[in-house]
Amino acid sequence: MRCHLLMIGISLFSAWADVALAQVGSFSQRDSRYRLQPSDTLEIHYRYSPEFDQTVTLQPDGFVALQLAGDLKLQGLTVDEAKAAILEKAIQRLRDPEITVVLKDFEKPYFVVGGEVANPGRFEMRGTVNPLQAIAMAGGFKAASAKHSQVILLRRIGLELARTEILDLKAAMSPSSSELMTDLRPGDMLIVPQNRISKIERVIKMTNIGAYFPIPY
Repeated sequence: MRCHLLMIGISLFSAWADVALAQVGSFSQRDSRYRLQPSDTLEIHYRYSPEFDQTVTLQPDGFVALQLAGDLKLQGLTVDEAKAAILEKAIQRLRDPEITVVLKDFEKPYFVVGGEVANPGRFEMRGTVNPLQAIAMAGGFKAASAKHSQVILLRRIGLELARTEILDLKAAMSPSSSELMTDLRPGDMLIVPQNRISKIERVIKMTNIGAYFPIPY
């Protein structure tokens, strides 16, 4: 009886995890607003206190140094969310402040191709790019070692997680193939393995990707 209940519990947890993962993925697709990253530059204007106007750049740890509020972490926020966070701090020093936050410089959309390709690296995304085009931009597969049928696509589903998908690009390259390939999204990573992959986690932490695959930058 205990064993039976335990199996039911495991099945329910697995179903819940699948639903949660689907929800996370759908949320990330709907939320298309740009989120701040290190090296992004913001201009902050105070309508009634222009002496506090400043231009700030997000540091590698995601923080900015504000004259009025000191260090404030803005990484991962939209511009509107960053404005609200700065305003919350400014209210502690100013009476009824009005501010404008403008994104002046930001990281251009890119994708990464690594593994068994001629020129692994990071590539600027200009227009739509599918996985085969991305591989071509990276110099193509290494003929002797690339596992064409198990190319790994890593796609962010949040600040800390990435979803994995195995792409059979060998089949996609066949003249008789009618399969439609999904276009890459900014921040996607394609990894061409050397050996056959027997198992891969559906979701992995972004901080652990380097341990699984060598990511070129």
